[in-house]
Amino acid sequence: MITMTAPTLEDYWYEAETQEICGVKVPSILNDFIENQPSIVERFYTKLYSVPPNKTDEPQQILFHSNRICLVGLAKEHVAFEKGIRSISFEVGKFDRSENKVSGRKKSGGMILQADSTLALVTCVDGSVYKVRSCVQGKLVEVNERIVSRPDLMRTSGEGYVAIVMPKIEHCDVLKEKLLSEEAYREMCEKK
Repeated sequence: MITMTAPTLEDYWYEAETQEICGVKVPSILNDFIENQPSIVERFYTKLYSVPPNKTDEPQQILFHSNRICLVGLAKEHVAFEKGIRSISFEVGKFDRSENKVSGRKKSGGMILQADSTLALVTCVDGSVYKVRSCVQGKLVEVNERIVSRPDLMRTSGEGYVAIVMPKIEHCDVLKEKLLSEEAYREMCEKK
């Protein structure tokens, strides 16, 4: 009878081996590890915010990528997070945003959105409903259907977006001017 022992941590310990490729020594990847590496969102996106003038407790965050893709979601200070999110629906009026289909480089077939177009409805535990607006004039590329089954994912920056919207190139500069920068938004939050 053979007895098996459970593997220990030492069995999995990695020991760097010197390797050569075409006569050149390859440095160990362990030496290149950066402990406080910025997240993908911090490295590749500009955080912009939209705060409706009459609803300052309903701010939204727009993550603007250099390729002009915009991830639209709720800002962490949105009142829906305090109340607790029960569900998210992409059925708004006569449109179901989750049925949006795009194809090709120019994203043909994408729904055309205005800055005040509703992307989704967020229902809180207490029954209150909040609209998630596009905040960006452009084409709807896709909606994040993962948040329907996991509303808690909306708290995660970069993964908890509601939708991806692609503005026209000529609208990008105007868009950045209309929305609040991260610094301006933080100053506004501190004044509350």
